[in-house]
Amino acid sequence: MGAQQSKSSPEAAAVAAHEKAVLERLQSLRFEDDFVHVNSEKGVSFKERISRRPEGLDIEITQDWQSKLLSDPKNRLALSALSSANPKDVLAVRSAKIADQHVFNVRIPFEGAPITNQRSSGRCWLFASTNVFRIALMKKYNLDSFELSQAYLFFWDKLEKSNFFLENIIETADQSLDERLVQRLLADPISDGGQWDMVYNLVEKYGLVPQALYPDSWNAMTSSTINSIIVAKLREYAVILRDLSNSPSTTTAVLSATKDKMMREVHLILTLTLGPPPSSSEEFEWVFQDKDGRARTVVSTPHRFAKDISSPEFRISSSTVASMVSLVHDPRHDPLSLLSVDRLGNIVGGRGITYINVDMATLKQACVAMLRAGLPVFFGSDVGKYSERVSGVMDLGVFDYELGFNVSLYGSLDKAARLRVGESAMTHAMVLTAVHVDAEGKTVRWRVQNSWGEGVGEKGWFVMSDEWMDEFVYQAVVDPRFLARRVRDVLGKEPVVLPLWDPMGSLA
Repeated sequence: MGAQQSKSSPEAAAVAAHEKAVLERLQSLRFEDDFVHVNSEKGVSFKERISRRPEGLDIEITQDWQSKLLSDPKNRLALSALSSANPKDVLAVRSAKIADQHVFNVRIPFEGAPITNQRSSGRCWLFASTNVFRIALMKKYNLDSFELSQAYLFFWDKLEKSNFFLENIIETADQSLDERLVQRLLADPISDGGQWDMVYNLVEKYGLVPQALYPDSWNAMTSSTINSIIVAKLREYAVILRDLSNSPSTTTAVLSATKDKMMREVHLILTLTLGPPPSSSEEFEWVFQDKDGRARTVVSTPHRFAKDISSPEFRISSSTVASMVSLVHDPRHDPLSLLSVDRLGNIVGGRGITYINVDMATLKQACVAMLRAGLPVFFGSDVGKYSERVSGVMDLGVFDYELGFNVSLYGSLDKAARLRVGESAMTHAMVLTAVHVDAEGKTVRWRVQNSWGEGVGEKGWFVMSDEWMDEFVYQAVVDPRFLARRVRDVLGKEPVVLPLWDPMGSLA
């Protein structure tokens, strides 16, 4: 049992001939660390250098692979374990979880509460940003628990993104429907995700309200159905607007009136599923009880409420929020370059997406400076990689894939290569509230406030190793006063404009 099966002589001869041919083709190639490396010849095409035909898989050879694989007792044990459970559970490394303790020597004095929960939606960027904003408001109003309404921003973001999409469709009507840009626009018209600059646009235009005045509806917590309804309508509208735009008889007035009717229909869908939001300019009355038990009332408008984010202890104000900048680490581009993404946004006429590209050392230094000043940090990462939800540990050693499969998960792919081939991108926004620094001043691990509720991690809190940050953190939003002049001066440079489908166009 488990021994390699014998083959008849003709079959053995065929396999031997095949293996000989393969070896002859590989003789001129150089092997290092189990990979094949070849020197590129500039000016000579692949087809000119290598003459080959597509090769199928030989059944006899694959059977031989399986026979050899199962002859190893370790592989038989791995088969039993990995085929009957989630491989991540089987390959989780206990020592990594033990090493990543929630112990930090640099911590903001007030982290805010409660742990928020975005439920079955992609609103992490709205939760992360409002978790940053709420800290000053909680100190201002003497609260021990408080949330801003994420659903309020979500409503206006969906409406604005729909309008943004339709305007892009009109602007690209002269391009073929098969063009990559048009197809990218159609692929994801109103993603739940977003970026810091989009948060700024929403708060600047619509303000903020306490969650008590506009709580989550079922469709805010579980957004897939309304997304599918609106996306279906937007794609229908796109065909109509493209046809109108390309018709010589269409006037500007007709085009605008048609789009206006479409937007009224989107507004109707959103209102009926999310509920009518407060007016940004009308006064609301917020009645609450502070942590000393006093009943209090605040009368304001969403605009005024957003302008009054202030707390001397945290030096957070509406002007501070407006001036914050996004640092990114994108090793495909030179450090200290300015990046932007074409046609990425949510509000027509709003602020575009802008990133200052820096090395990881600069990004970390800025994060540490923010935390030392008592300020939380909005950051974007690829949260699904080497991340264990139950314990809330993000660590490159948390899963031992090599033990289970005898292969390295990424091999020769570095951070830049993972971006280039689509293996990694910003997928999730969270908040940094603490860091542990060793005696030499090197960062060791980071405390992360997530928005997946208290049922994951350490009652909703995650811990991120410094090495994980190097590989899978892409963005941190910081106050420019914590940046060197050479970094701030990048904002005056001409940006490198990336296409909409670039990984830096991913929405957290």
